[in-house]
Amino acid sequence: MGTRDQILDAAAEIMRTRGVIHATTKEIAKAAGYSEAALYKHFSDKEELILDVLKHRMPGPAENPPVPGQSSVEENLAAIARGALSFYQQSLPLLGGLLAQPQRMAAHRDSMRRHGAGPGHAIAGIAAYLSAEQELGRVNADIDVHTVAALLDGACFHQAFLRYYDAGPDATPAPDTLATAMANTIVQPLLA
Repeated sequence: MGTRDQILDAAAEIMRTRGVIHATTKEIAKAAGYSEAALYKHFSDKEELILDVLKHRMPGPAENPPVPGQSSVEENLAAIARGALSFYQQSLPLLGGLLAQPQRMAAHRDSMRRHGAGPGHAIAGIAAYLSAEQELGRVNADIDVHTVAALLDGACFHQAFLRYYDAGPDATPAPDTLATAMANTIVQPLLA
């Protein structure tokens, strides 16, 4: 395992247990066994480190997007829901503290935009998948795919929040039955 991976692992653990706000680059570098200067050889700033932790240590639904036309729409939406539930449940403790600090949140938001990331990208990805299925005739042409994508993503975020709220960072992962139930409920009006 290389330096970058060791830093990402240390950052993920510290951010998961202490939150982004309280995780310093100095503390992360020390936990990885490196100097802070070594950390900055691999990451331009803390925001890039946060983004890489989210991308590479907490992969979400964009990691393995479904292929339009393959499997059923229901199975594909269930796979998206499983990924989103897992991602949100893992990332809530990481990012929760940002909400309490408006200036820090603004800096994080600006950085995510610069890096082409942020919460709206999940919805856009789901909508793009559904739009492609519309073009194949597998999803009703009258459906507003952006609204459906927002409903699915929002339900996943809310369920992850409830699990975290109920049991904290050690909450068990959401069961597959939850992702399947969400997909079943959403897919019925979608099908052409």
